[in-house]
Order: sequence, then C-alpha cells, then structure tokens
Amino acid sequence: MRILLPIIQFPPDVNPTGLLMAQLGEGLAARGHEVSVITAFPHYENFRVWDEYRGKLVQRGRYHNMAVVRLYVYAPGNKSMRNRLLSYLSYNALATIAGAVSRGGWDVILCPNGSFFTGISAWLLEKMKSAPFIYNVQDLYPDVPVRAGQLRNPYAIAALRSMEQFMYRKAAHISVITPAMRENLLAKGVPADKMTVIPNFVDTDFIRPLAKDNDFARAHGLADKFVVTYAGSLGYVYDLETLLDAASLLSAHKDMLFLIVGHGVAKSELEKKARELKLANVRFMPFQPRESLPWLRASSDIQVSLYKNGAAHDSFSSKIYEIMASARPLLVSAEAGSGVEQLVESAQCGVCVRPGNAEQLAEAIGKLYRNASLRGEMGRRGRQYAEEKFSKHAAVARYDKLLQQVVNGG
Repeated sequence: MRILLPIIQFPPDVNPTGLLMAQLGEGLAARGHEVSVITAFPHYENFRVWDEYRGKLVQRGRYHNMAVVRLYVYAPGNKSMRNRLLSYLSYNALATIAGAVSRGGWDVILCPNGSFFTGISAWLLEKMKSAPFIYNVQDLYPDVPVRAGQLRNPYAIAALRSMEQFMYRKAAHISVITPAMRENLLAKGVPADKMTVIPNFVDTDFIRPLAKDNDFARAHGLADKFVVTYAGSLGYVYDLETLLDAASLLSAHKDMLFLIVGHGVAKSELEKKARELKLANVRFMPFQPRESLPWLRASSDIQVSLYKNGAAHDSFSSKIYEIMASARPLLVSAEAGSGVEQLVESAQCGVCVRPGNAEQLAEAIGKLYRNASLRGEMGRRGRQYAEEKFSKHAAVARYDKLLQQVVNGG
C-alpha cells in the first residue's frame, strides 16, 4: 500500500505531533508499506526556518525508509495568530503543488490536522491523484485558539468553522484520538460510522523507567533536587501561569525545582512572570534532543500536563503517554469529565486538579513531595497502563487496518 503523509512539522523538527507521525510512518513502513512524506523545512522551535535550509524552495531525501519532500514555509519568528495562519497557508499551497506534480501516486492519504488547512490540500490531491484521504484530528480547530482567546474575530471564526465542516464532509474517514473528540464531532453533525477513535501512543521501548540519578540529571544539577517538570510546547492552551503561582507558594522548599522545558508562543510571558515573582526555584530549558528525552523524564519526580479551562476537551497531548511510560506520577489540570481526567482516574496514575487553582496545584505537589511510596505506585500503574493500552505496536496495527479498510472502500 502506498501512503502519503502530508504534515507541516516532521523530524528533525521537534513538534510532538510530527515526532509521533514519524514513528507511525516508521511502523507502517516496517509492515511493508511505501510511505511518502510532504513536509516543511524545520522551523517549529523558534518559528524560523533553520539556517541550513534558508534560501531553498524544496529538498528531497529519506527518513527511516520514508521518502521525504521538504518545502519552504513562511516562518518569520513572530508567532502571532496572523503569522501562523500565513505559515499554514504557505505550506499547504506548496504541499498541494508538490503532490500534484509528483510522478508517483498513492493508494491513500493520511492527513493529520496539525496545520489547519491540510485537509483542503488532501482533498485537492484526492481529486488529482484518486487517493481517498483520512483526516486525522489531533486538535480541534478552530476550537482550540477560540477557547484560548487567541482567535476573536467573528468573521475569521465563521470562515474557519466552515472550512472545518468542509474537511469533515470531504474526508473518506476521520480518526480522532479521544472519545471526547468523537463526541465533539458528533455534535457538529459528523456521522458516527465515519469516525474511528485511535488514541495516540508512546514507544514504550524508548520511553521507559530509568534511574533518576543519571548522566543527564547530574549534568543539569537535577540529581539532588525534587524536580517538577513540564516538557513540551509552551502554548496558550497550557496553564503554566498557574504552575508559576504554585512554585511561588512552594518557594520555602529549597530542594524543590520547577523545570519548564520547551518553546512556544507563551514562553516570553512566562519568563517575564517568573522574573516578576523572583522565582529562584524555576528554571527554563530549551527543547532537548530526542535521545535525551527518556533521561529528562527519568530526572523528574513529578511531571505535569496542565490545561486551561475548557482546553482539555479540545486537545490531548501525547506527552501524557510519555509521562506514564516513564513511570513517573502524572499531575494534570483539567475540567471535570474531560478525557484527561478520565484517563488519570482509570489508570490511577496521578492527580487531577482544576485549571487556574494555584493553591490546589501546590497542595497536590506537596502531597506527592511528602509521599515517595505514593509516587512510586502511581508511576508503576501509569507504566503498566501505557504498555497495555497505548503502545506503538498496537496503534500501528490499528492504523494499518483502518488504512486498508478505506483503500478497499470500507
């Protein structure tokens, strides 16, 4: 089976969805399928194309048995909503052209929605190449930027919602990553038999339980600290301001360190707030190389995934599975009834608090700080749950089955 994967971020870019889709592509290629990728030049970390790709329009290569076409993308450094939309448009316009002029063909297109307009590109390529497309919904757009307050123009919201409905109608099938997303799409009129829930996954061979006292921890001064870690995109849907408030409340614990690892549109404001609060117990680090990720997670005592109110219904970060696979307790903020809360309760792998409540968050951190046996038990339960339900091998098999069903007209 010949599979096309159009995705705006792809390794060596450090975007979590890109890394996830790369692993999925590797798994499908290992099953004998021919996987092709159309992506943009690496730009995610600082919203600027890497120097070695500047001045180029297109570059062809291979990545782990996949043919990869990399394209120019508009990424000026300032990650405003306007610039992000222009970036998405630039990528999708060139991706459509690159797919159209490709000499080869595909049997099916697997289209993640990390770039909002990718579904339109996939639909156009379906018409030109006679390959049905599966729309893989990783985040609910435009719900996410609307809830985060980053998109307020009613005309822009109406236009994006119309495009959203268009992509749902034209897709041969839609895969979503949580039952809550399925319910959201059902409410928007998407037929139930057109959707399949396939959760994201984690490579449990790569992310695994490791000793906290390791080379990474010693190199970064973490081995003798009680480390509370957030590692991932610093976007507006994440409630990291409350994490800083909790750090302020817990500043009397001199052995406690709050580690925030990553980049994103909210980073400068978070750094500014940390300076204003004079938080000596907070440290910011850039994204780390992928090979360091298991050791970064192992260097942590608690790991957090904090959502602003409402955001956990529209998004579900794959870092949650990484935290579980690393056998560390998971501390989340999410509203009642969200998929995030349901997972924590089902796996009994951590604590869920309400968004925006610094006192409750600090209390939960303090409880775990004082109880090493509880942390260990939560970590073990999370690891077991990840192995049983969110392994890479199981997810690849489910995608393989879905792709073949769509190709065969099912």
